[in-house]
Amino acid sequence: MRTSGQRALWVTMHCLVHATKLCMVNTEREVRRLLARAPMRTVRAANLAGLYTHPGPELAILNRRGVVHRLAHGIYCAVPPEYAGGAWRPTFETATAAIATALFGGGVPVLTGLTAARMHRALPRAIGVGYVAVPTQRRPLRLADREGEVQFVMRKVGELDAVAMATELGQVLVTTPEQTVLDLARADPRAEDLDAQEAIDALWSACDPAALEEIAGRQRMHATYARVAANR
Repeated sequence: MRTSGQRALWVTMHCLVHATKLCMVNTEREVRRLLARAPMRTVRAANLAGLYTHPGPELAILNRRGVVHRLAHGIYCAVPPEYAGGAWRPTFETATAAIATALFGGGVPVLTGLTAARMHRALPRAIGVGYVAVPTQRRPLRLADREGEVQFVMRKVGELDAVAMATELGQVLVTTPEQTVLDLARADPRAEDLDAQEAIDALWSACDPAALEEIAGRQRMHATYARVAANR
């Protein structure tokens, strides 16, 4: 038989375990709420410093449980409810947009180049690099869930011709077909990049000549436009 002191100790320990579990449940609920409110449902580990003393290890636990998904060092996104607890990862393009959004804020990054072409379904083959236009320079960032990296292209993002497109994690800005064609052509002046040329060919019929002319004039790409148009 337990003594009164042993019973008191057992009750105290039981209460502590229950309180700890309740605290963990409440904290996880707050993490889910924070992710639901975050642009593209993606956060940096540092954003959770108010909930966890050491966010990294706690997020690693949630990652293993399928509550969150680790995109890159210190960057996590919410796993859609229908995939919770399973093996899910976003498309390369979505991952690129989510990472850039976590670093630069919602509505700032713009998917560009071959990544924009992929979003417009102009390049069927997956590529191992995500291209995103951002307002300041930043080194490439390796993905944590697959081989590949995100390359940040410093541009005046507010001047790019872009449109909002849907992804698994929310909307992201993507350069329009016209802007994408001009960007790819300017980056490949000798038409040697097979992926770029394939994307340009696929996008060309969707381009508005007036829009091409306007963007080329505004962004000083008249020569690029004349060159790409002459070949088609």
